[in-house]
Amino acid sequence: MRTLLDKLEREHRLSKAEFASLLRARDPDLEREAARRADAVRRRCYGADVYIRGLIEFTNCCRNDCLYCGIRRSNAHVERYRLTEEQILSCCREGHMLGYRTFVLQGGEDPKWGPERIADLVRTIRTDWPDCAVTLSVGEHSRAVYQLWFDAGAERYLLRHETADDAHYRTLHPPEMSPEHRKKCLWDLKDIGYQVGAGFMVGSPGQTEEQLAEDLCFLYELQPDMVGIGPFIPHHDTPFRDRPRGSLEQTLFLLSLIRLMLPTVLLPATTALGTIHPQGRELGIRAGANVCMPNLSPTAVREKYALYDDKICTGDESAQCRQCLAARMASAGYQVVVGRGDRAGRQERAPCPHPAPLRPAHRDPSDYKNI
Repeated sequence: MRTLLDKLEREHRLSKAEFASLLRARDPDLEREAARRADAVRRRCYGADVYIRGLIEFTNCCRNDCLYCGIRRSNAHVERYRLTEEQILSCCREGHMLGYRTFVLQGGEDPKWGPERIADLVRTIRTDWPDCAVTLSVGEHSRAVYQLWFDAGAERYLLRHETADDAHYRTLHPPEMSPEHRKKCLWDLKDIGYQVGAGFMVGSPGQTEEQLAEDLCFLYELQPDMVGIGPFIPHHDTPFRDRPRGSLEQTLFLLSLIRLMLPTVLLPATTALGTIHPQGRELGIRAGANVCMPNLSPTAVREKYALYDDKICTGDESAQCRQCLAARMASAGYQVVVGRGDRAGRQERAPCPHPAPLRPAHRDPSDYKNI
């Protein structure tokens, strides 16, 4: 198996069968060796720096009904909220004072936060804090909407593909959502010029090593600027409430494989990783990750943005999160740095080939009944 690690480190790609063989091995020594190599690669590209992004979860209203998600449309037990523009700007103001130079606006696909309203918000943030980058993570939209936000000043977009296997995708999502449309959104974003983030859940219901291998092959094809992966964690108000969590070890191994495949990629150690293990984020950084996303949202709404159960850091003030994270990273031998944290060596690329435009999925008015 180490010969496959050699090949991945040298050529930055493997076949689907080779990736699946590595994942089926479940060899702790192999996983430690992969982490050692991945950490060496990230240190060559980024030193000991850990980039921080200020996460602002501005709405938990969503028109979608994904089976794994705690804020899914049909969950009537969620206390819905929407931050106002002023509340969001207040989060940015505090975040800027704490040293954040990237703000991540994340929310469900909320029809009351329409394209023009989001564009106006992006323009305001870029005007008030011109030294900061704006990242959006608000789901699937048309190419025209993505262009509107890019023209308003958004530079980055996060859209996890969740699984590259079409059949598996359909077991996790409602019928009106399609893997073809999700992937088309990613190619549109890349073509427009965004710094694009994709990613997937580790250990989602029904997932196989072959499907994870397909995820890795898709990421190699897409060549995203950022990859967000984290363990599946069930939410008690979803159809997957009784399914087991994803594995810490498998998630860390995948982080290492992604770092070896995409040496300069921005790779977060996610909150979900910190949720399943007290030192999950530190372990993620040691396995090759180089980004963390502390929460800048008002503490009064953090528990309401519950995609999964037992989410950490819902009660800490923003300054506490910032100080705690810096101390944790220092104890692991890394340093939190202030800056936009762009991908190393990123240059404008020629448009990438992508599928022909697809007709948008039909939305029935009843989709919005719980929003």
